[in-house]
Amino acid sequence: MTTPLTQRLQQGRGGGGIRLWLKSSAYTRQLLKGSADADVWDSAASYLAWFSQSQGLLRPDVAVIEVGELYDAWVARSGGLEALLGKRRNPTMALRRLLEADAPRALLAEVLDAVAAHLRGQTPMVLAMPSPRHWLRHANRMAQQPDDPPDPDTVDDASMYLADLLRSVSTKAVDGVLLEEAAGDAAFSAQGLQGYRSLVNIARHYRWALALRRPHGMPVPQRSELAGFDAVIATATPHHVDAPVPAAMGDDASEAFARAMPAPALAAGHFYFAEIPADMRPEAVLETLKVWREAA
Repeated sequence: MTTPLTQRLQQGRGGGGIRLWLKSSAYTRQLLKGSADADVWDSAASYLAWFSQSQGLLRPDVAVIEVGELYDAWVARSGGLEALLGKRRNPTMALRRLLEADAPRALLAEVLDAVAAHLRGQTPMVLAMPSPRHWLRHANRMAQQPDDPPDPDTVDDASMYLADLLRSVSTKAVDGVLLEEAAGDAAFSAQGLQGYRSLVNIARHYRWALALRRPHGMPVPQRSELAGFDAVIATATPHHVDAPVPAAMGDDASEAFARAMPAPALAAGHFYFAEIPADMRPEAVLETLKVWREAA
């Protein structure tokens, strides 16, 4: 019986737990397709060809499907998002129209089936997507709409749209969901996570692990602020080691990885998270992966 991702995140180093969670889409597109912005989403078959080669190169502990990138690629191929809005426009309309579209949902379902058949249950499959707050603002920018910080009610509405998207793939072999906050969102506060309740509920219903990636440099929230999350990924600094976080903690050591530095100390129940720069030398990537895996 396959160990649930929630349990593997808690195990951390040793014992078959997650040791190194990679965000590598831009890097592998640059390496394999010649551009970090290459569209690998035109069909499930073309996506799988790129994905399987990427997995073979990096051998990650987590198979990450970048759902936000799928939607960005679909918008680019479809001629933009603004035309879908119609006359009635409000702060959530762009995201709503984006996520309710049939074509990207169908493609996502096909991709998940193809990837699941490739993985054969050997590697947990996680859907990575912008958080409700992040995706709201991103969708509004794509649709040429005002990019204002959303209020709590707007975030709550956005969470329901994301939950509906996840519900559409509930029969697929998904092991977890990662919500990523915008890297430079200095206005974000842990209290805003209360608006993510729809996503917490759906993850619990389908028994998916739910992780949150915090904005770079933001302090780790208290356990009470992260109720319902199985893991939090935040910048790795010494004061994070004993912070009262959920059962699992991902140390976001992307800057150290980008510099090919030695792996930082990893506490019990923690795992490394690293975003590989698109322009990092392949030799440096492979050597750093080797060193970090040995340290974990």
